[in-house]
Amino acid sequence: MKPTITTLTAALLMASSGVNAAPSKHTQGASMLTDNDIRLVSPALERYAQNTLRGDLWKRADLSPRDRSIVTVAALIARNQAVEMPNHFNLALDNGVKPGELSEIITHLAFYTGWANAMSAITVAKETFGQRGIGIDQLPAASEALLPIDEKAETQRATAVEQNFGAVAPGVVKYTTDVLFHDLWLRPALAPRDRSLVTVSALIAAGQVAQISYHLNRAMDNGLTQAQASEVLTHLAFYAGWPNVFSALPVAKDVFEKRPR
Repeated sequence: MKPTITTLTAALLMASSGVNAAPSKHTQGASMLTDNDIRLVSPALERYAQNTLRGDLWKRADLSPRDRSIVTVAALIARNQAVEMPNHFNLALDNGVKPGELSEIITHLAFYTGWANAMSAITVAKETFGQRGIGIDQLPAASEALLPIDEKAETQRATAVEQNFGAVAPGVVKYTTDVLFHDLWLRPALAPRDRSLVTVSALIAAGQVAQISYHLNRAMDNGLTQAQASEVLTHLAFYAGWPNVFSALPVAKDVFEKRPR
């Protein structure tokens, strides 16, 4: 039986510009599911995978293949779905996500989805990097010169958090300022717009509705357009499930309506 799809994940990808749906040389040694393997369990799923995901979703114009890979990787890490990661990590690299950016996405999501989720991703990424000959010289340093901080916006954020939660959990407030917003968010290996894209995608995928409004506004301040934000929701309906996206839709609607046009 000749393999036509790398893994079940590859069945959920597209054959579009810049993306090769054939088995990658970096994943051919792995156990692969074919179209027929999927069909033997769920003919309907195989049809949706080919026609809806590969044939339509990944080809939609409002997100580039690179952005779609970033959104998908963030969702997989947020949901700790390691079985899907090898193919999507390779696809992300094929779609133009740099090794240093993938490394930084995992680092970022340790804080936004939990350390254990990041460790699962590290295990997969280590194998992916090894297969592709990606060395530590291609990855961001542990400490780097940070991007400049927006003093006004950061003062407003820090003041609001301190007033609301300083008496409840001063340790959380301290690390939120010192580690997240005065360090992690200023690391240059991931552009602020992409860092926001990762955060929003992970929040939606994890069902963290209360956090979406702040981070979606921040993402759009960082350059994510409304059309792109809308398409993130569409893409995540497939990769995080309709309930998580429908829970996020009222928040996104409110953000879009309140932002100046």
